[in-house]
Parts: sequence; structure tokens; C-alpha cells
Amino acid sequence: MDDLTVVREFEADVAPLTDDARFAARARLRREIVRDGRPGALSRRLMLRVAVVGTATAAVAGGVVVAGRHDGGGGADASRMATLSAAELLHKAAARSRADSAGTPVPRDDQYVYTKMFITRTYVKGGKHRTWTDESWMSVDGSKPSRRQEYGKIHRDPPLGKHEVMWPPTEYAKLAKWPTDPDKLLDRLRMGLGADDTSVKWSVGSDKAREAPMSQGDIDRMAFANAVQFFVVPRIMPPGLEAATFEAVARIPGIRIDRKAVDGLGRKGVAVSYPEFDFAFIFDATDYTYLGLRLKGSTADVVDGKFKHRDWYHEMRAREELGVVDRIGQRP
Repeated sequence: MDDLTVVREFEADVAPLTDDARFAARARLRREIVRDGRPGALSRRLMLRVAVVGTATAAVAGGVVVAGRHDGGGGADASRMATLSAAELLHKAAARSRADSAGTPVPRDDQYVYTKMFITRTYVKGGKHRTWTDESWMSVDGSKPSRRQEYGKIHRDPPLGKHEVMWPPTEYAKLAKWPTDPDKLLDRLRMGLGADDTSVKWSVGSDKAREAPMSQGDIDRMAFANAVQFFVVPRIMPPGLEAATFEAVARIPGIRIDRKAVDGLGRKGVAVSYPEFDFAFIFDATDYTYLGLRLKGSTADVVDGKFKHRDWYHEMRAREELGVVDRIGQRP
């Protein structure tokens, strides 16, 4: 049984949530998840809730993508890149996104989002290398069945039901309501939490009895993970939203740049990440086009409500194609 099927069955008896209830639930879940960046301390029931709402940890096709520490390096690969900061890179990527999306028509509700993704995975132990080319057709408004491919396995997803919660949403109409002002978007990515909000607490380490206020660093780490969620699940962004996402991330203190990144297709890139996360955005080193994601994960078993990680791997996800088509099987 795949994870999305488990999630749907789990949510089948849950009443529809209001927007306020969803927001509160997401905030509560993230306060749990942000603890050391480890999903292992969460119960299976909570992990299912996490999968429904969308988090920094994604249980996908038998694997667990983990937002953990990354020891990336630096160094310049061209003189013009040598002094470019992570924030400056993101602003250039935003400008590139706006230029590329200019004049893009609004998709119809009866159409599909087509994506083609090339994935390369290298296992830490033994260095085994695997690759996949995944194609997916996702209903624009969620009202039609979709066909999604993950690591070569095809999933035929039913229409989105009233009990299902995706965050950020995949439906174009819902995304169109999101702010494209970078400051307002960053506030949403931070779940409305600020440095002075000391009433929000989270568990310290593995001791659930000890709690402390979330620091600004915890909140910013969560915001970065939420921004990554826009690119994990296939979706078409309304005009300005992708650019605003890059500009919002540019406002997060502590983001860093890796000038020697390479995406899954071997394209030379520049990566932006946040301390203590293995997730990173990769952009073209020449024109700053978004290329894909870099991450670390593992296959895992659930034992006594906790994830037991094994077979750790490094993964690169390269976005080869993104478009809108009229039917499943059609390509742009």
C-alpha cells in the first residue's frame, strides 16, 4: 500500500477543516517536526497527519526524505559568481522566473499539469547509483483523476476529496489567492510566527517534558522548508508566485550559497540552502533558471511508532519540463 492511499484512508472519517483550523493544525505539526529536524520522534499517527498537511519530511514511495544537516562547500566557478550572495542569486532567479512566465495563459480547470522529472540517487553505503525519469499529469483543479509517477512507479490518484488537505495547495485557483508580495509571503511561510511570539513552544531534544519558545532560527528553518514544498509536488504557479517565493527566501537570514552545485542532469548550477537542512534549491549558473532540488533521505521502517532509517542516500531532482495539457498522456 502506498503512502497516499494510507493517508486517504486515515482521513476518510475526518470532518472537513476550516481554513483557520488547517492553519492551526499545520503550526502545531511544525512545532513538533522542527525538533532536531528528525521525524523519528514522531508517532505514526502524527506522521500521517504530517503527510496530509505537507511538511519538511516527505514519506514517498517507501522512502523518507529528511531535512537534516548538510556539509556543503563553497568556492567560485566563475569570476562573476565569486561575490554573488545567496540573496542576490535568489533575486536574479526571481527576475528570470518573471521573464519566463510573462504572458503565460491561465490554465483551465479541466486541464492537467504535466511534469517531467529526472531523479538520480546515490546510496551512501556502497555508492550504488539509480536513476528514474518520472512523468506526471495532475488535474489543475483536483476535480479529475491524476496519473503520478514516483521513482518509476505509476500511481492513479482519484480526484481530491473534501477531506484532503494539501499545503501549499496544488490547485491553481487556490494558489492564485496567495500573496506575491515577498514580505507577506514570507510571513505565511513562517506560519505567522515572529521573534516576539514566545507563547509558541516546542519540545527540546528527546525530552518531551522540557519545552522552550521557538527561536527565530527555528521559525526561519521552518519557512525555508515550507518554500521547498512548492517544488516537491508538481504544480503550476500563478504569475509572480514562484518569483515571490525566491524573493521571500532571500529575506531569510542565514541562507547560504554553494557555487559548485550540479543538478541530476549534470547541468552546472548554484545552490541555496539553509543551515541544518539537506534541502537546497539549484539554479542554472548562467541564467539563474530554477533547475531542481538537492536532498538527503533514506528508506525506513516504522517500529513502535518511530522511523528506523536505513540505506541513506543523496538525491538530485532535475525539472526537465513543466507545462499544461488537455489530457493524460499528452505532452506539451
